[in-house]
Amino acid sequence: MSHPMQPEAVITASAPAPVGPYNQAVKAGGVLYCSGQIALDPSTGLMVGAGDVEAETRQVLSNLQAVLEAGGSSPGQVLRTTVFLADLGDFARVNAIYAELFSDGVSPARACVEVAALPKGARVEIDCIALVAE
Repeated sequence: MSHPMQPEAVITASAPAPVGPYNQAVKAGGVLYCSGQIALDPSTGLMVGAGDVEAETRQVLSNLQAVLEAGGSSPGQVLRTTVFLADLGDFARVNAIYAELFSDGVSPARACVEVAALPKGARVEIDCIALVAE
């Protein structure tokens, strides 16, 4: 077991493998910093949803939940999220699905921004910061 303040990589096969020099999450000091997730199927590495933002959002949140669990956390312990949308016009549809995961208890603080593009043509990406259940 590492020292609580020493950064520790969090890796799970239940979420897509990183495609660059980063980890799915890093845990330090009782906090879990989760990298952004797009709608990649963890088993194939391929995008899901065929451009359907609702299907993408469900996969993104599934991936994020897998990383949270691997890091000893849960959606109820998420402090902050960032939602990146390729089209802010998708906000209401993404928000409805997001609320299914983050509506119990204290909802996380959040930023939502429209971006020019996301990896692999994704329409939504979400990252988060969460407390670790210790």
